[in-house]
Amino acid sequence: MSAKGGPGRIVLGIETSCDETGAGLVRLEPDGSVRLLADAVASSVDEHARFGGVVPEIASRAHLEAMEPTVRRALDEAGIGLADVDAVAVTAGPGLAGALMVGVSAAKAYAAALGVPLYGVNHLLGHVAVDTLENGPLPRHCLALLVSGGHTQLLSVSGVAEEVTEIGSTIDDAAGEAYDKVARILELPYPGGPPIDRAAREGDPEAIAFPRGLTGPRDPKFDFSFSGLKTAVARWVEQARDAGRQLPIADIAASFQEAVADVLTDKAVRAATELGLDTLVLSGGVAANSRLSALARQRCAEAGITLRVPRPRLCTDNGAMIAAVGAHVMATGVEPSSLGISADPGMPVSTVVAY
Repeated sequence: MSAKGGPGRIVLGIETSCDETGAGLVRLEPDGSVRLLADAVASSVDEHARFGGVVPEIASRAHLEAMEPTVRRALDEAGIGLADVDAVAVTAGPGLAGALMVGVSAAKAYAAALGVPLYGVNHLLGHVAVDTLENGPLPRHCLALLVSGGHTQLLSVSGVAEEVTEIGSTIDDAAGEAYDKVARILELPYPGGPPIDRAAREGDPEAIAFPRGLTGPRDPKFDFSFSGLKTAVARWVEQARDAGRQLPIADIAASFQEAVADVLTDKAVRAATELGLDTLVLSGGVAANSRLSALARQRCAEAGITLRVPRPRLCTDNGAMIAAVGAHVMATGVEPSSLGISADPGMPVSTVVAY
C-alpha cells in the first residue's frame, strides 16, 4: 500500500518530442490496469504559427520554461506530491533532438532526486498505450493506426510493452504534414488540421477527384504517400487562380480530407483483415479529425472490426500517454533505463525502452 489514496504505483510521464510539454500521472493498479490521475499540457504552437511549422529552437526553449509549472499542475490536479511518485517515464524518442533532450534531462533529475526508476520510452507506443486509460486493456493482438503531424504508421501490437511491428508507414509526408501544407496553400491558419476539418464540413467531398497515393496494384499494400496529393491540391489551386476563378475553399478542403481518410481507413481495414485482427486502435493528433474517425467507424463496422479511439485530448501529444507506457513496462517487469540514457530522435518503433 502506497500513500497515493489507494494501492498501486504512480508513474509520472514527461513528453517533449515536439511542441507540447506534457506531464501526466497514472496509477498502475494491483490487477495490472492503469488509471489516469492527471494530464497537464503546455503548448508552444502559437509561437510557431507565424513560421508555418515547428521551429526546433523555439520548441526547446518553450519546454525549458514550461517543464516545472506543467509538472506542478499535474501533481496539483492529482492531489499528490512529488514524494508520492514511484517511477518516472519520459519520451526518449523519436522526435526533435533538442526538445527530447529537455524532457530526458528533466526526467533524469526527477528520478534521481526521488530515488525512483526511470523509463525512457518510445513516443509512438504512447499513442497506443493511451487508449488503455480510457477503453481498458487491449486484446492480446491488435492493429494500431497512428496518424499525427510527424508519423503515419500501421503497427501490429502484441502487448504495448512487448512486441510491436511496423507493417506500413509513410514514404514521404505524414498525413498531418500534408494537412499543414494544404492549409498554407489555402491560406488557412497553422496547424492545418482543425481549420481544414471545419471548412470541409461545408464542402462537397466529391467535388474534386484528388489522387489516392500508393493505391495501385503494384504499390506497397500498407505504405502511405501524401506528397502527391499535396502537389495535386497546389496545382489545382494554381490553375484556378490563373483562370481568375474564386477558390471553393470548402470543396477543396472536403475533397482533400476525403482522399486522406479514404486511403488511411481502407489500408487499415485491409491490413486488419489480412492479419486476422479484430481490433483497430486509431490514435495520434489527426485521429481527432471528424471525417477520419467517422469513415473508420463505418468501415470497421462493415468489416466486423472493433474500433477504439481515445478522446481527442488524449490523441494529441501528452504526458499521460508516456506515463501509460511506463506503467505497462513496469507491469511486465522490464528493466528500468539507466540515468545515462540519451535522447534518440530516430528511435525505431520496435524499441520500447532505451538503455
